[in-house]
Amino acid sequence: MPQVTIDKERCKGCELCTRACPQSVLGMSRDINTKGYFPAAVEHAPRCIGCRMCAIMCPDVAIKISVHGVHYSLFPY
Repeated sequence: MPQVTIDKERCKGCELCTRACPQSVLGMSRDINTKGYFPAAVEHAPRCIGCRMCAIMCPDVAIKISVHGVHYSLFPY
């Protein structure tokens, strides 16, 4: 099963990832990060199909996807 990891401190809460996800895996957290934003959060992990649309849409490069031990992200960090 794919695993979505969100760096809550990099996320500025733009919600582009939540709109891009075809399975509605992501939502917005009720907790505020240190920059004062409500970051994205994984709400329905079992629905994830590993399409990586959320990571592609994220302008902050705050999302990393792992599928069967392989890590996918736009930029290594």
